[in-house]
Amino acid sequence: MEAANYTLLIDCQDQIGLIYRITNILYNNQLNIIRNSEFVEKETNRFFMRTTFYGELYEESVMKQLKAALPDANIRLLSQTPKKIVIMVTKEHHCLGELLVKNQFGELNAEVQAVIGNYDTLRKFTEQFGITYHHVSHVGKTREEHENEIAALLQSYNPDYVVLAKFMRILSPEFVAKFPDKIINIHHSFLPAFIGANPYKQAYERGVKIVGATAHFVNNDLDEGPIIGQSVMPVDHSQTAQEMAQMGRDVEKLVLAHALKLVFDECVLVSGNKTVILK
Repeated sequence: MEAANYTLLIDCQDQIGLIYRITNILYNNQLNIIRNSEFVEKETNRFFMRTTFYGELYEESVMKQLKAALPDANIRLLSQTPKKIVIMVTKEHHCLGELLVKNQFGELNAEVQAVIGNYDTLRKFTEQFGITYHHVSHVGKTREEHENEIAALLQSYNPDYVVLAKFMRILSPEFVAKFPDKIINIHHSFLPAFIGANPYKQAYERGVKIVGATAHFVNNDLDEGPIIGQSVMPVDHSQTAQEMAQMGRDVEKLVLAHALKLVFDECVLVSGNKTVILK
Protein backbone atom coordinates (compact mmCIF):
# COMPACT_ATOMS: atom_id res chain seq x y z
CA MET A 1 0.00 0.00 0.00
CA GLU A 2 1.34 3.41 -0.97
CA ALA A 3 1.15 6.49 1.23
CA ALA A 4 -1.33 9.14 0.07
CA ASN A 5 -3.29 12.17 1.23
CA TYR A 6 -6.73 11.73 2.82
CA THR A 7 -9.50 13.83 4.32
CA LEU A 8 -11.48 12.89 7.42
CA LEU A 9 -14.84 14.59 8.04
CA ILE A 10 -16.68 14.12 11.34
CA ASP A 11 -19.79 15.63 12.87
CA CYS A 12 -21.34 14.58 16.17
CA GLN A 13 -22.62 15.93 19.47
CA ASP A 14 -19.95 17.97 21.20
CA GLN A 15 -18.26 16.49 24.25
CA ILE A 16 -14.97 16.69 26.11
CA GLY A 17 -11.95 15.02 24.52
CA LEU A 18 -13.18 14.60 20.95
CA ILE A 19 -10.10 16.06 19.28
CA TYR A 20 -7.80 13.94 21.44
CA ARG A 21 -9.71 10.73 20.67
CA ILE A 22 -9.72 11.35 16.92
CA THR A 23 -6.12 12.51 16.54
CA ASN A 24 -4.86 9.76 18.85
CA ILE A 25 -6.33 7.12 16.52
CA LEU A 26 -4.55 8.70 13.57
CA TYR A 27 -1.30 8.88 15.56
CA ASN A 28 -1.53 5.24 16.61
CA ASN A 29 -1.95 4.28 12.95
CA GLN A 30 1.18 6.27 12.03
CA LEU A 31 -0.80 8.80 9.98
CA ASN A 32 0.63 12.31 9.82
CA ILE A 33 -1.86 15.15 10.30
CA ILE A 34 -1.31 17.97 7.81
CA ARG A 35 -4.14 20.27 8.85
CA ASN A 36 -6.98 20.25 11.35
CA SER A 37 -10.07 22.49 11.58
CA GLU A 38 -12.92 22.32 14.08
CA PHE A 39 -16.16 24.16 14.81
CA VAL A 40 -18.86 23.81 17.46
CA GLU A 41 -22.37 25.01 16.61
CA LYS A 42 -23.55 26.33 19.98
CA GLU A 43 -27.27 26.25 19.17
CA THR A 44 -27.28 22.50 18.53
CA ASN A 45 -24.13 21.59 20.52
CA ARG A 46 -22.83 19.97 17.32
CA PHE A 47 -19.12 19.37 16.73
CA PHE A 48 -17.62 19.48 13.21
CA MET A 49 -14.07 18.52 12.28
CA ARG A 50 -12.07 18.31 9.07
CA THR A 51 -8.64 16.70 9.16
CA THR A 52 -6.26 16.16 6.27
CA PHE A 53 -3.52 13.62 6.78
CA TYR A 54 -0.86 11.62 4.94
CA GLY A 55 0.26 8.03 5.22
CA GLU A 56 -0.41 4.38 4.46
CA LEU A 57 -4.09 3.98 5.33
CA TYR A 58 -5.75 0.72 6.32
CA GLU A 59 -9.22 2.17 5.91
CA GLU A 60 -11.30 -0.65 7.37
CA SER A 61 -9.22 -0.76 10.54
CA VAL A 62 -9.14 3.01 11.04
CA MET A 63 -12.88 3.37 10.42
CA LYS A 64 -13.60 0.60 12.92
CA GLN A 65 -11.53 2.40 15.56
CA LEU A 66 -13.19 5.76 14.84
CA LYS A 67 -16.70 4.28 15.05
CA ALA A 68 -15.85 2.56 18.33
CA ALA A 69 -14.56 5.84 19.78
CA LEU A 70 -17.46 7.91 18.30
CA PRO A 71 -20.45 5.55 18.01
CA ASP A 72 -23.01 8.25 17.18
CA ALA A 73 -20.89 10.32 14.79
CA ASN A 74 -21.21 10.85 11.05
CA ILE A 75 -17.78 9.85 9.73
CA ARG A 76 -16.45 10.16 6.20
CA LEU A 77 -12.95 9.07 5.23
CA LEU A 78 -12.07 10.20 1.72
CA SER A 79 -9.14 9.97 -0.65
CA GLN A 80 -8.17 13.29 -2.22
CA THR A 81 -9.04 12.39 -5.80
CA PRO A 82 -10.78 14.54 -8.43
CA LYS A 83 -14.58 14.35 -8.40
CA LYS A 84 -16.58 13.25 -11.44
CA ILE A 85 -19.17 15.84 -12.47
CA VAL A 86 -21.82 16.35 -15.13
CA ILE A 87 -22.90 19.92 -15.93
CA MET A 88 -26.47 20.82 -16.93
CA VAL A 89 -27.18 23.97 -18.95
CA THR A 90 -29.84 25.80 -20.96
CA LYS A 91 -28.59 28.67 -23.15
CA GLU A 92 -26.33 30.93 -21.06
CA HIS A 93 -22.61 30.28 -21.46
CA HIS A 94 -20.89 32.28 -18.73
CA CYS A 95 -20.92 29.73 -15.89
CA LEU A 96 -20.27 26.81 -18.22
CA GLY A 97 -17.34 28.65 -19.79
CA GLU A 98 -15.75 29.38 -16.41
CA LEU A 99 -15.99 25.72 -15.40
CA LEU A 100 -14.72 24.34 -18.71
CA VAL A 101 -11.67 26.61 -18.63
CA LYS A 102 -10.88 25.63 -15.04
CA ASN A 103 -11.41 21.97 -15.94
CA GLN A 104 -9.05 22.33 -18.90
CA PHE A 105 -6.25 23.58 -16.64
CA GLY A 106 -6.93 21.27 -13.69
CA GLU A 107 -8.10 24.01 -11.33
CA LEU A 108 -11.35 22.43 -10.08
CA ASN A 109 -10.20 19.17 -8.50
CA ALA A 110 -12.82 17.60 -10.77
CA GLU A 111 -13.28 15.92 -14.12
CA VAL A 112 -16.14 17.13 -16.31
CA GLN A 113 -17.56 13.94 -17.81
CA ALA A 114 -20.25 15.54 -19.96
CA VAL A 115 -22.57 18.50 -20.43
CA ILE A 116 -26.34 18.07 -20.79
CA GLY A 117 -28.45 20.84 -22.30
CA ASN A 118 -32.17 21.15 -22.93
CA TYR A 119 -31.22 23.25 -25.98
CA ASP A 120 -28.45 22.53 -28.47
CA THR A 121 -27.13 26.11 -28.18
CA LEU A 122 -23.93 25.30 -26.27
CA ARG A 123 -22.90 22.13 -28.11
CA LYS A 124 -20.20 23.66 -30.33
CA PHE A 125 -18.78 25.70 -27.45
CA THR A 126 -18.60 22.61 -25.20
CA GLU A 127 -17.10 20.31 -27.81
CA GLN A 128 -14.24 22.77 -28.39
CA PHE A 129 -12.98 21.60 -24.98
CA GLY A 130 -13.22 17.93 -25.96
CA ILE A 131 -16.24 17.38 -23.69
CA THR A 132 -19.24 15.31 -24.77
CA TYR A 133 -22.48 17.30 -25.14
CA HIS A 134 -25.91 15.68 -24.87
CA HIS A 135 -28.94 17.54 -26.18
CA VAL A 136 -32.01 16.38 -24.24
CA SER A 137 -34.85 18.56 -25.48
CA HIS A 138 -37.88 19.22 -23.29
CA VAL A 139 -40.04 20.17 -26.29
CA GLY A 140 -43.08 17.96 -26.74
CA LYS A 141 -42.45 16.05 -23.51
CA THR A 142 -43.97 16.13 -20.08
CA ARG A 143 -41.68 17.21 -17.27
CA GLU A 144 -41.62 13.63 -16.03
CA GLU A 145 -40.60 12.28 -19.44
CA HIS A 146 -37.88 14.89 -19.83
CA GLU A 147 -36.49 14.34 -16.34
CA ASN A 148 -36.51 10.57 -16.73
CA GLU A 149 -34.45 10.89 -19.89
CA ILE A 150 -31.93 13.16 -18.14
CA ALA A 151 -31.84 10.94 -15.04
CA ALA A 152 -31.05 7.85 -17.12
CA LEU A 153 -28.22 9.71 -18.83
CA LEU A 154 -26.82 10.97 -15.53
CA GLN A 155 -26.98 7.52 -14.00
CA SER A 156 -24.99 6.13 -16.90
CA TYR A 157 -22.15 8.48 -15.89
CA ASN A 158 -22.61 7.93 -12.13
CA PRO A 159 -21.18 11.36 -11.27
CA ASP A 160 -20.17 12.45 -7.79
CA TYR A 161 -22.00 15.75 -8.38
CA VAL A 162 -24.44 17.29 -10.85
CA VAL A 163 -23.85 21.01 -11.46
CA LEU A 164 -26.70 23.24 -12.64
CA ALA A 165 -24.78 25.96 -14.50
CA LYS A 166 -27.81 28.10 -15.39
CA PHE A 167 -30.11 25.16 -16.10
CA MET A 168 -33.34 27.13 -16.27
CA ARG A 169 -35.91 24.47 -15.45
CA ILE A 170 -37.35 23.63 -12.05
CA LEU A 171 -36.53 20.07 -11.04
CA SER A 172 -39.20 17.91 -9.45
CA PRO A 173 -38.77 16.39 -5.96
CA GLU A 174 -38.71 12.97 -7.62
CA PHE A 175 -35.70 13.95 -9.75
CA VAL A 176 -33.85 15.54 -6.83
CA ALA A 177 -34.44 12.43 -4.71
CA LYS A 178 -32.50 10.35 -7.24
CA PHE A 179 -29.36 12.40 -6.56
CA PRO A 180 -29.46 13.26 -2.84
CA ASP A 181 -26.92 15.89 -1.76
CA LYS A 182 -25.33 15.70 -5.22
CA ILE A 183 -26.97 18.60 -7.09
CA ILE A 184 -25.44 22.09 -6.85
CA ASN A 185 -27.10 25.17 -8.34
CA ILE A 186 -26.12 28.79 -8.98
CA HIS A 187 -28.91 31.25 -8.34
CA HIS A 188 -28.90 34.64 -9.99
CA SER A 189 -29.49 36.75 -6.90
CA PHE A 190 -28.41 37.13 -3.31
CA LEU A 191 -30.79 34.62 -1.66
CA PRO A 192 -33.29 34.82 -0.11
CA ALA A 193 -34.04 38.03 -2.01
CA PHE A 194 -35.67 38.03 -5.47
CA ILE A 195 -36.44 34.34 -5.77
CA GLY A 196 -37.84 33.07 -9.08
CA ALA A 197 -37.88 34.55 -12.56
CA ASN A 198 -36.43 37.90 -13.72
CA PRO A 199 -34.45 38.66 -10.54
CA TYR A 200 -32.52 41.55 -12.08
CA LYS A 201 -35.73 43.18 -13.25
CA GLN A 202 -37.05 42.77 -9.72
CA ALA A 203 -33.81 44.18 -8.30
CA TYR A 204 -33.82 47.15 -10.71
CA GLU A 205 -37.41 48.01 -9.90
CA ARG A 206 -36.65 47.82 -6.19
CA GLY A 207 -33.65 50.14 -6.57
CA VAL A 208 -31.14 47.80 -4.97
CA LYS A 209 -27.58 48.88 -4.23
CA ILE A 210 -26.00 45.43 -4.69
CA VAL A 211 -26.43 42.49 -7.03
CA GLY A 212 -25.20 39.08 -6.09
CA ALA A 213 -25.24 35.33 -6.59
CA THR A 214 -25.73 32.28 -4.41
CA ALA A 215 -24.44 28.73 -4.90
CA HIS A 216 -26.40 26.11 -2.97
CA PHE A 217 -27.28 22.45 -2.73
CA VAL A 218 -30.63 21.60 -4.29
CA ASN A 219 -33.45 20.23 -2.18
CA ASN A 220 -37.22 20.07 -2.62
CA ASP A 221 -37.77 23.76 -1.79
CA LEU A 222 -37.13 26.12 -4.70
CA ASP A 223 -33.83 27.97 -4.22
CA GLU A 224 -33.80 27.16 -0.48
CA GLY A 225 -31.18 24.40 -0.18
CA PRO A 226 -28.10 24.75 2.07
CA ILE A 227 -25.99 27.70 0.90
CA ILE A 228 -22.35 27.02 -0.02
CA GLY A 229 -21.20 30.45 -1.19
CA GLN A 230 -22.42 33.97 -1.88
CA SER A 231 -21.00 37.24 -3.14
CA VAL A 232 -22.22 40.69 -4.15
CA MET A 233 -21.19 43.61 -6.33
CA PRO A 234 -22.23 47.25 -5.73
CA VAL A 235 -24.58 48.93 -8.22
CA ASP A 236 -26.39 52.27 -8.31
CA HIS A 237 -29.32 54.09 -9.91
CA SER A 238 -27.37 54.92 -13.07
CA GLN A 239 -27.23 51.30 -14.23
CA THR A 240 -29.94 49.67 -16.29
CA ALA A 241 -31.49 46.29 -15.59
CA GLN A 242 -29.43 44.90 -18.49
CA GLU A 243 -26.19 46.29 -17.04
CA MET A 244 -27.08 44.85 -13.65
CA ALA A 245 -27.70 41.48 -15.28
CA GLN A 246 -24.25 41.51 -16.90
CA MET A 247 -22.61 42.39 -13.61
CA GLY A 248 -24.64 39.64 -12.00
CA ARG A 249 -23.40 37.11 -14.52
CA ASP A 250 -19.82 38.03 -13.65
CA VAL A 251 -20.56 37.36 -9.98
CA GLU A 252 -22.43 34.12 -10.74
CA LYS A 253 -19.58 32.39 -12.53
CA LEU A 254 -17.06 33.24 -9.81
CA VAL A 255 -19.35 32.23 -6.95
CA LEU A 256 -20.20 28.90 -8.59
CA ALA A 257 -16.57 28.02 -9.33
CA HIS A 258 -15.48 28.93 -5.80
CA ALA A 259 -18.33 26.95 -4.20
CA LEU A 260 -17.57 23.89 -6.31
CA LYS A 261 -13.90 24.01 -5.36
CA LEU A 262 -14.91 24.01 -1.67
CA VAL A 263 -17.20 21.00 -2.22
CA PHE A 264 -14.70 19.08 -4.34
CA ASP A 265 -11.95 19.69 -1.79
CA GLU A 266 -14.24 18.24 0.93
CA CYS A 267 -14.45 21.49 2.88
CA VAL A 268 -18.26 21.55 3.16
CA LEU A 269 -20.30 19.81 5.84
CA VAL A 270 -24.09 20.09 5.80
CA SER A 271 -25.90 20.81 9.07
CA GLY A 272 -29.66 20.81 8.58
CA ASN A 273 -30.33 23.55 6.07
CA LYS A 274 -26.97 25.26 6.64
CA THR A 275 -23.40 24.45 5.74
CA VAL A 276 -20.22 24.53 7.78
CA ILE A 277 -17.12 25.38 5.74
CA LEU A 278 -13.85 24.07 7.16
CA LYS A 279 -10.63 24.64 5.24
